[in-house]
Amino acid sequence: MTPLALTLGDPAGIGPEIIFKAWNQLRAAGPAFVVVGDFQALASASGSGTHLVRRVTTPKQGAEVFGEALPVIDIPLRSPVVAGQPSSAAAPAIIRWIETGVGLALSGAVSGLVTAPIAKAPLYAAGFQFPGHTEFLGELTASANYQGARGPIMMLAVEGLRTTLVTVHEPLSKVGALLSVDKIVNAGVVTAQALRSDFGIDAPRIAVAGFNPHAGEVGSIGREDVEIIVPAVAALRELGVDANGPTPADSLFHESARAKFDAVVCMYHDQALIPVKMLDFWGGVNLTLGLPIIRTSPDHGTAFDIAGRGLARPDSLIAAIRMAHEIAARRI
Repeated sequence: MTPLALTLGDPAGIGPEIIFKAWNQLRAAGPAFVVVGDFQALASASGSGTHLVRRVTTPKQGAEVFGEALPVIDIPLRSPVVAGQPSSAAAPAIIRWIETGVGLALSGAVSGLVTAPIAKAPLYAAGFQFPGHTEFLGELTASANYQGARGPIMMLAVEGLRTTLVTVHEPLSKVGALLSVDKIVNAGVVTAQALRSDFGIDAPRIAVAGFNPHAGEVGSIGREDVEIIVPAVAALRELGVDANGPTPADSLFHESARAKFDAVVCMYHDQALIPVKMLDFWGGVNLTLGLPIIRTSPDHGTAFDIAGRGLARPDSLIAAIRMAHEIAARRI
């Protein structure tokens, strides 16, 4: 199997550190990956200069040297960065790293894409037009051939729980107005499709979370559940998706409830992320479903407050690398 591509993310964050730590843990047994980013930032993070970091020009070369050194397709920053001090000056390089990683995945040169965390504010200051990684990846892959329901749909996964989102980075005050039958149906279909193709679940079971407390109490605590979610679940079932709901979110995530489904379609960000992070704060993986490429990332941010101090844990990044590799193996 070809290696994975791993984009550096914001070089002022913990990305360089956790990438080197992940390589150090995976170098003997893999999965192999090649970093798309700034060579010098990774050499500095290694603590050993350039000795354990090596420039390569292709993913194939990266796989060949992976056991000896961290392979980097070097796309340099225009100016050095300081750990913990994000700057919009790095934005063009960060964007180019992502674009290059996507291109490698679309071409088949790598088996999938893993992305280290980015920070939105420095990118916005440089004119970035997308809410985040997920939406940017959707745009970059929009014209590629793909058989199946389209994303991007965000999934968060840990052992024992997978959640997907209908809305992502939206203020709570706007979420109700943004929900629609079509959006929920698309999220449910993409989720079921991914459970089959990427997780090997032949007959996936989907729980659909309610939006209001008690799933609206038949309309007495808000109308969204009755008017939007109920018909969306009915439409999913007509399409052959084993979907049930709306189920009150406060009774969806305990152990016995989780045994009854393979994923939960959630209406908004915290509804999906809080239970995942409660179950395994360090090992969560963010997947983007419904794309023509495999994409995973760690389920945390740039952590500028601890960048450069040697404190960052690579657990989530390692889990993301392993999950991308496992999904790629299933798709062969």
